Amino acid sequence: MKSPIPKSPLWRIALVAVVIAGFVALVVWRFPALDGVSSAFQAVAWGWVAGAILINLFSVIVRSLAWRIVLHEAFPQVRLRSRSVFAAFCVGLLGNAALPGRVGELARVAVLARRVRRPGAWATIVGTVFAHRIFDLVASAALVVYVLYASKIPKWAVPSLGILFGIGIGLLVAALAVARRHHHSMEEEWGVVRRIVVTTRAGLIVLRRPAPSAAALCFQLLGWTAQLFAVWASMRAFQIQGSIPAAALVLVLINLATIFPLWPGNVGLVQAAVALPLLSYGIAYPHGIAFGFGLQAIEASVGIGLGLAFLAREGFTFAMLKRMPEVTEVEVDERIERIA
Repeated sequence: MKSPIPKSPLWRIALVAVVIAGFVALVVWRFPALDGVSSAFQAVAWGWVAGAILINLFSVIVRSLAWRIVLHEAFPQVRLRSRSVFAAFCVGLLGNAALPGRVGELARVAVLARRVRRPGAWATIVGTVFAHRIFDLVASAALVVYVLYASKIPKWAVPSLGILFGIGIGLLVAALAVARRHHHSMEEEWGVVRRIVVTTRAGLIVLRRPAPSAAALCFQLLGWTAQLFAVWASMRAFQIQGSIPAAALVLVLINLATIFPLWPGNVGLVQAAVALPLLSYGIAYPHGIAFGFGLQAIEASVGIGLGLAFLAREGFTFAMLKRMPEVTEVEVDERIERIA
């Protein structure tokens, strides 16, 4: 008996989209208080939407350039093209947006490891991803400080921002401590698994070099600044005359809501995280919910669109992307056996 569910990924995505659209329509129909959601979408200024998408594209480009600097320090003898790094970065964005967990981080490692083809490359690239995220934490910590100073913060959000700031500083200190440790003697004395750890630490070498670190951090700061203006442009698209501090608050809280993706995109949680703080700026909750959906779609459009294109170009399928944790675990096991 034939299964009624289509096998084509595109048909399945279309089916899911229809179900979601039907659910949203049902909610708007059954809950008149949310009528503002549909009216907010009807008043969207599409020129501002296009501008926000282009700014997000610029943000993705400069953030991938920051990762390329980190990779160059970890693999000085390997010539990695900006296009290859950009492709891997976009596949990572696709994984993080479309799947629960942080599968995208492993996906970009897998894509780029095929270009390096050196012993220990996988583990070292993992180290570069961690180092790249450390620069993200510096930029996000600066944004949190700005938000605490300039934005109208709801009382419930203050502890979360404090915890986020503390975690960021703690991870930064830990990464700097690990990167500065000398590992030549440890490589001789430790076992096989610890050698993998040492290889991973090689990806953090950029943190011991001030000039490349400063360059990578500048690109990350530029990328986050672009994201901030993309949020501001998205607010204008939804007829929200918000200020830069309001956009900064939304950016911080949307990133806080997606740190641990419990389900794809944390849809629903993100919209609440966006709508609730906007109440302090006089934006009605239904309007904020609509903006939350629009903002998430705008931010995801670049990563998902380019990610799907590069996924196909690299010879991966979406099914392989979902199995990425298993694939990488097998690869680590093979590397340990090879070293032994």
